[in-house]
Amino acid sequence: MSARTACAALIILCAGLLGTGSPGIGSTPQTPEVPRSIPPEEYPIYNLVITSKFLTSRTQLIVIRNLTATRLGPFTDKPPSREFLVANEFFGRPLAPDLISDFVHKMERPSRLERALTLGVPYQLIREEDGEDRRASVAPIPARRTQGGQPDGPPIVVGLLELSRVGFNLRENEALVYVGINRPDGTGAGFLIWLHRTGRAWRLTDTEVLWTARP
Repeated sequence: MSARTACAALIILCAGLLGTGSPGIGSTPQTPEVPRSIPPEEYPIYNLVITSKFLTSRTQLIVIRNLTATRLGPFTDKPPSREFLVANEFFGRPLAPDLISDFVHKMERPSRLERALTLGVPYQLIREEDGEDRRASVAPIPARRTQGGQPDGPPIVVGLLELSRVGFNLRENEALVYVGINRPDGTGAGFLIWLHRTGRAWRLTDTEVLWTARP
């Protein structure tokens, strides 16, 4: 091999190493993926589910995580699989395959909630980015108590809610969403909610309790 040929080969080899992104000269750190905003068509589902399932006449504040859930509760560390949803036959009947596929796909990574909810009461989006838990910034509003010391009616602060992305079937007349609630007293629950659309109006079809927590 001539000196010129050997030099050319060395240049090509070095260029290939620099292009691989391996640690060393020329490598650049990976930028973390920024969560995408949730599209507008999912917010009517959130509005209906929250107002129907979690609000009372005494509710004054709702606290919601600003990133969507990627797992069905605190007892698993992985997003749900298609096989899991098919095998369990939630709601006592099979869900449409295209509805399951869209729901599972959307739960693979978190998305970002914007202030686009219409709930009729104030709500606060809580960020937990970079390991910072901002739940402490929400001052608890104590419930009124009876003479016996028991809470008088439901709490007036609802939180902490976590919402999944909304899965739709191809015709967009069925929807599936997960909602979890964690309370300051250590109680909580997670719900899988199935909805149908007639015309332009969505309605709740069925609810499955996935988990509960007690102090």
